[in-house]
Amino acid sequence: MDSSWLEAIKWDDKGLVPVIAQEQGSGDVLMFAWMNKEALVLTAERREAVYWSRSRNRLWHKGEESGHVQQVHDIRLDCDNDVVLLTVTQHGHDPGIACHTGRHSCFYQRLDGHAWTSVEPVLKDPNQIYRHE
Repeated sequence: MDSSWLEAIKWDDKGLVPVIAQEQGSGDVLMFAWMNKEALVLTAERREAVYWSRSRNRLWHKGEESGHVQQVHDIRLDCDNDVVLLTVTQHGHDPGIACHTGRHSCFYQRLDGHAWTSVEPVLKDPNQIYRHE
């Protein structure tokens, strides 16, 4: 497989690139994550989002625990070649949930004056989504 398309990307010093997942249709920004080269190649091949988890230090196939898989329709690179944009459809047990808090979007807090206010409801209790060991 020709990997020259990967070389166009400006990877950070850890070999990562920031990624924004945007919902097809609504245009809602669902989440922000990171990818390394392997994650981006797998995403392009599978047409499902695979990210790099910095906290777990491993590949993370979106939905591997929650069942909230992101079908990828389009992969774009910004003008500076340092941010990837995925256009996705959120699928799974609870369609429409992208955030680990059980909300539609990870961007559910809005600044009101000098305080952050939650402006999106929890669609499903995270304790019912994730298995706890």
